[in-house]
Amino acid sequence: MMKHQKTLLALALLASVAVTGTAHASLVDRGNGMLYDNVLNITWLQDANYAGTSGYAGAVNNGKMEWNTAVTWAANLVYGGFSDWRLASNTPVNGSSFNTGYSENGTTDFGYNITSSNSELAYMYNVNLGLKDYVDTAGNYQPTFGIHGNGSNNGQANIGLVNNLQALVYWSGTEYSPGSGGAWYFDTSAGYQAGYKNGDELGASFYAWAVRPGDVAAVPVPGAVWLFGSGLMGLLGFRRQATLGNLTPA
Repeated sequence: MMKHQKTLLALALLASVAVTGTAHASLVDRGNGMLYDNVLNITWLQDANYAGTSGYAGAVNNGKMEWNTAVTWAANLVYGGFSDWRLASNTPVNGSSFNTGYSENGTTDFGYNITSSNSELAYMYNVNLGLKDYVDTAGNYQPTFGIHGNGSNNGQANIGLVNNLQALVYWSGTEYSPGSGGAWYFDTSAGYQAGYKNGDELGASFYAWAVRPGDVAAVPVPGAVWLFGSGLMGLLGFRRQATLGNLTPA
């Protein structure tokens, strides 16, 4: 009897996993083109170039935009019934102020191998997707790096649960410094984070990836809900039979 109960409980737990989404590292596929990061507690668009594939009027050359246009696109985006989207952003890795000194071991905000959860784009690239940077933490060149593995800054790739990840620069929603007119960015062709200051390549156009705070409710799959419900009912039935079997006449 105990064996049957354990089996049904396992089935019920598996069904609950099916209802809540498909896990991949710290990313969970919530369906409807949205991925939940259960470490950063944010939801990403599964399409990393949705501005381009959706035909957004402000995007040119396959989805690229100037920074101000990208910020506006994300702020005005309504997707999946949510309207609180923004560009993926970053805060200082040391928690106080941005350190613009170059590093290869992820200890500053400028350089390679940034695995801190303070940078949403760098965390996605280095941790969630497990991609390699141009150099390792000791500064040694790596023969395979970037989303294509060869450092190419052209084209796109589907990696893990992410679709249409572009092999070039993505804007962060964070200004390089207040009022600078520039912003932080992340280069997926090399795993490099840096920022444009005022006057650096004015009018540069890069890609944009939208996120929103928190999780989104997964839409239950009817079959999975049925399995979950039948598993629980079966477990309750077995427990009732076991209880009745233990009763003896007075």
